[in-house]
Amino acid sequence: MIVDFHCHILPPSFPDRHDELSAQDPTYAALFPRGGGKMATAESLLTAMDKAGVDHAVACGFGWCSLEITREVNDYLIDTAERFKDRLSCFGSVNPCWGKDAATAEVERFARAGLKGIGELHPDCQGFDISEFEVMSPVMDLARSLGLPLLLHTSEPVGHEYPGKGHTTPDLLYRLAQNFPDNTIIGAHWGGGLPFYGLMPEVPGELENVYFDSAASPFLYRKEVFDIAARTIGAGKILLGTDYPLLEHRRLIRQVEESEMSEADKRAVLGRNAARLLGLGE
Repeated sequence: MIVDFHCHILPPSFPDRHDELSAQDPTYAALFPRGGGKMATAESLLTAMDKAGVDHAVACGFGWCSLEITREVNDYLIDTAERFKDRLSCFGSVNPCWGKDAATAEVERFARAGLKGIGELHPDCQGFDISEFEVMSPVMDLARSLGLPLLLHTSEPVGHEYPGKGHTTPDLLYRLAQNFPDNTIIGAHWGGGLPFYGLMPEVPGELENVYFDSAASPFLYRKEVFDIAARTIGAGKILLGTDYPLLEHRRLIRQVEESEMSEADKRAVLGRNAARLLGLGE
């Protein structure tokens, strides 16, 4: 089984609403600054999955600031999850900055409707710090009680700039994991590099329920990242993620297949780890 744990889909109307959405939501403006950018619908994602031999995918929106846009996208994801339940698991968005009542109400709403997780959140665009316990605890406590994993956009503290790069760096993700050790957390984009600190003796024990996806990996790291992360943090912590439609699936699948990991580790990264987290059968 091949599972892409990090894809994005948006309502079909979004490409024609650039000016409206840019004015209404800072996250949209940051991620789609010039009115371009690649967007996908559920149908185009499924077509790409079929072409690449991907069995299942996690489809999510982005970390919106606007409650109105959040609910519009979450409703689209709810509809998608119902229509394509055998192929797609959908995650809903929320902003902890809305306050406890509004944030938890939205999580409860989309969880009741069948969404399987929370994310992708973009803390820098949304204006919160994941290391602050009081800010995160309402959403994290509810996520834990509902069994929902949390997918977070993370960034490297060094290197080149790109749309969406921010200040949610490995140290903040590490603190989040320490504050909420019983929550399942996925650090997108290799957790900003946190797996490389797995060589420190105390780090793996603090990351028992933390996973890392490879979303946009070719834009961030050389292909050896899979081999190195498997050695430092363990292949069981790695989830295949493309950031589709930013990248096509075969590019990341090929990097895993051509890596020096064992065949068992390759199977884990390509889908078994994700299947276990999502409760999917082989």
